[in-house]
Amino acid sequence: MRTIKGPGLMLSQFLSDTPPFDGLDAIAGWAAPLGFKAFQIPIHDRRAIDVERAAHDRAYRDALKGTLARHGLEISELSAHRAGQLLAVNPACDDVVDVFAPPELRGRPRERRAWAEAQLRLAIEAASALGLKRLATFSGALVWPFFYPWPPHPAGLIDAAFDELASRWRPILDHADRHDVDLCFELHPGEDLHDGASFERFLDRVDGHRRSRILFDPSHMLLQHMDYLGFIDRYHARIGAFHVKDAEFVKSARSGVYGGYQEWIDRPGRFRSLGDGQVDFDGIFSRLARHGYDGWAVLEWECCLKHPEDGAREGAAFIADHIIRVTDREFDAPLRACPDRARIDRILGIGRS
Repeated sequence: MRTIKGPGLMLSQFLSDTPPFDGLDAIAGWAAPLGFKAFQIPIHDRRAIDVERAAHDRAYRDALKGTLARHGLEISELSAHRAGQLLAVNPACDDVVDVFAPPELRGRPRERRAWAEAQLRLAIEAASALGLKRLATFSGALVWPFFYPWPPHPAGLIDAAFDELASRWRPILDHADRHDVDLCFELHPGEDLHDGASFERFLDRVDGHRRSRILFDPSHMLLQHMDYLGFIDRYHARIGAFHVKDAEFVKSARSGVYGGYQEWIDRPGRFRSLGDGQVDFDGIFSRLARHGYDGWAVLEWECCLKHPEDGAREGAAFIADHIIRVTDREFDAPLRACPDRARIDRILGIGRS
């Protein structure tokens, strides 16, 4: 067993042009007094990191780490979610996801994909150079528009999509292997890898690649009505990162899991700040501790009700209170003195007539 590290903070939902969220030093000065110990840093936001310089410029890396260290912070992981999303895009979603690409690449899906692959490779190199072992990302989605089998999709469509997805990711996984970095796919609706079955389908096609791991976020599993505690028991060896995010599903007579195209606040299933939803975090932290999860517990705030600063303040304390400092001894060890064989025989009555 191992004690989970944390609390960490995913910066994507907090970075903005408004102080103190407009730069790494400023946001570190805000977050550290709340109790955060690390940042998960998105590579797409230059207010937090220049990923190319992080990959190639040692002085820049030292300055980056020094900025965080002054506040008692470190980097938990880099996040390349947007690049992962753009590596595999169904044409139906081209215009929607173009917002994740540089302006000069919008409307040019082939060039956009090449850019996304280059960004993923840079992120791997930057993570390795920074001494990090894990990179968070999305898988992208070639076949997500067909997640519900009506109208029936042509036979072979799903297999062809996963064959192609694996062919795009395999060289990136190999690049990660050369740099001793794991790719942690966040299993997320909207991505081809969104649950255990889809992850297994992908894993089979990349020959169980040792660098293919999971970013565990129970909020997405609760909204899919999955057994997220059982998921930890089944896939713990592949879990490399952890987003601590809450959610709730309140049954409605008007809409269900798919949400009726409503805004988040009106959906039966919606994300909540930590402690305000239905996720069993006592169970999650216990399962992760039991299975020896050695990574960070990182807050991702996406609540449709609570102010983000309140969510962060409460979330840091929530995570700290849930981290289990694992025991270094068994409580009944003193009572289990090592007996000799003669005593065992006496206890069992062996040798008596």
